[in-house]
Amino acid sequence: MILIEPISPVAFSIAGFAVRWYALAYVAAFIAGGWLFKRLAGAAFSKKSFDDLFTALVLGVIIGGRLGYVLFYNLPFFMKYPLEVFAIWNGGMSFHGGLLGVIVAVFLFAWRNKKQQRSTTFQNAFSILDMLAVVAPIGLFFGRIANFINMEVMGRETARPWGIVFAGADDMTPRHPSPLYEAALEGLALFVIMLCLWRWTKLKEKPGALGGIFGMLYAIFRIFAEQFRAPDAQIGFLTSWGLTMGQLLSAVMFIAGAAVFAVAMRKK
Repeated sequence: MILIEPISPVAFSIAGFAVRWYALAYVAAFIAGGWLFKRLAGAAFSKKSFDDLFTALVLGVIIGGRLGYVLFYNLPFFMKYPLEVFAIWNGGMSFHGGLLGVIVAVFLFAWRNKKQQRSTTFQNAFSILDMLAVVAPIGLFFGRIANFINMEVMGRETARPWGIVFAGADDMTPRHPSPLYEAALEGLALFVIMLCLWRWTKLKEKPGALGGIFGMLYAIFRIFAEQFRAPDAQIGFLTSWGLTMGQLLSAVMFIAGAAVFAVAMRKK
């Protein structure tokens, strides 16, 4: 068992305004992700186009992620307390919802800029999503670290020596540090794989291929990690044999990713 002193969710305060680790995680993800996206895109985007896309992506992640959490994970609570929908500083974001928000944002951006592109709206959108498939694990890594700091989505009970207990917590049962598992798999491992595929294969020449692979790999890593993660208290297991909401959504994501990859790999 590893005993850890809880970390305050507030990183620091400025003039009485509390800056939380959760917010810093998003800021770090957008800064690092934006830098890498520029490197991958090269001269494909003007400064204005990049700024427009970046703004659309930020809105897509935040709005989609929050709405996904509201709809998929805790709808009864937010129907009772609707103003809490806007309290994103308290945590509660869904990756699958954020992904849908990003996809919508990218397609709207591609549609608005179709006159400036030689390719079709779909080709342009999937080319952007392929680059984002390399960038996204950076945000996933920072997000899971923030989850751990906030003591959110902790794991199931374990007798393993690396079981985590937060000092002074109401529940002193050792648990899997599942946010760290997900940070390692969905963040570090997925980033290395996607970056290698971008640099040393020709998959980026087939719009949608890398995005499809990302969808499948994320789904596999998430379904595996959910074996150690405690189900959301307000939902519990969806079936008697232990299916979680995260696994269900990831299974759908795997099918969608496989379909996109199959279409992308067609010759025409």
